[in-house]
Amino acid sequence: MSDELDPVDYLSRHWQTGGSGLQQKVDELIGMSAGKSENAALYRDMILDVIRMAQADRNRWDAKIMLQTIRELEQAFARLELFKRRRKVTVFGSARTHADSRIYSLAREMGSMLSRHDYMTITGAGGGIMAAAHQGAGLDNSLGFNITLPFEQRSNDVVHNTDHDLPFKFFFLRKLFFVKEADALILCPGGFGTLDETLEVLTLIQTGKSPMVPIVLLDVAEGTYWEGLLQFFREQLSDHGYIHESDFNLMKLAHSPHDAMQEILRFYSNYHSARWNKGVYLLRMHRLLTEQAMAQIGAEFSALSRDGVFKQNACASGEEDPELCTLPRLSFPFNGRDHGRLRALIDFINREENQENRDTA
Repeated sequence: MSDELDPVDYLSRHWQTGGSGLQQKVDELIGMSAGKSENAALYRDMILDVIRMAQADRNRWDAKIMLQTIRELEQAFARLELFKRRRKVTVFGSARTHADSRIYSLAREMGSMLSRHDYMTITGAGGGIMAAAHQGAGLDNSLGFNITLPFEQRSNDVVHNTDHDLPFKFFFLRKLFFVKEADALILCPGGFGTLDETLEVLTLIQTGKSPMVPIVLLDVAEGTYWEGLLQFFREQLSDHGYIHESDFNLMKLAHSPHDAMQEILRFYSNYHSARWNKGVYLLRMHRLLTEQAMAQIGAEFSALSRDGVFKQNACASGEEDPELCTLPRLSFPFNGRDHGRLRALIDFINREENQENRDTA
């Protein structure tokens, strides 16, 4: 092992042995503000990271980025706590879409349909597709993640100056919350920004950096916007081996709000959520799977499991949320690579014929 210390490790050792008393002061501060919280150790590490930056006395621009990032995160967490128990769908699309266009009407109908199924609609809070989706959803079922720009610009009339309007200075933080808060993603035609979001969410889910959620490509009945992109994906990406054929499972094409909504409802018909636990991947479900379905999973999806084994349990203890303890789960040591096939497995467990009749949710 090298005797050279990482600068961060060096600073930690200096605090412990140099008699500065910083560690003790931080511990006292955390004890006063969050001593009984299970997150106390995390808050302590956050403060230590800021102190490391202060001791290094980095340039002012770096310090401003750190400050603005922490501030925006805390403000967003606090505001979104108001809507914590609500299912949400992020809708992307062009801010330049005219109000008299068919795609504008489609987005407005999509927002309305999401609202009828008790889903909130998240958008970038701008005009065009974003305004249309919020008009259909109404204020109570809308959230706008607005980006502040140097030129005059504000959120749309539905969410402007309400608790449903969250401003962001940094695009990367805004993108984080678009995906973090979404139980599904609906992408309508748009420009560079929409394509950027499309490729980003596909990359995040394909690599397992974001939880599996439905990704719906929505267009009018005769629309070719997404058809053209999917053709490009097949001819230029899949045929050249840049992506797997199974990656197409991650996205579904829809030509009506009804079809888009049904795709979301099907995804959560039996599947509830997923988590990692000590190297084992857990798929939470509403209903147990039949013995025949379990045998079929072992035969068709064995490559997803590092040891080829899939187990099913009626319930589990130790969940952070007590409500989740009663949910049955399918567990296996996921290889962590083929998320397209993982999506196919989720589609499999959502088929009614593969589920026991007894509802355990």
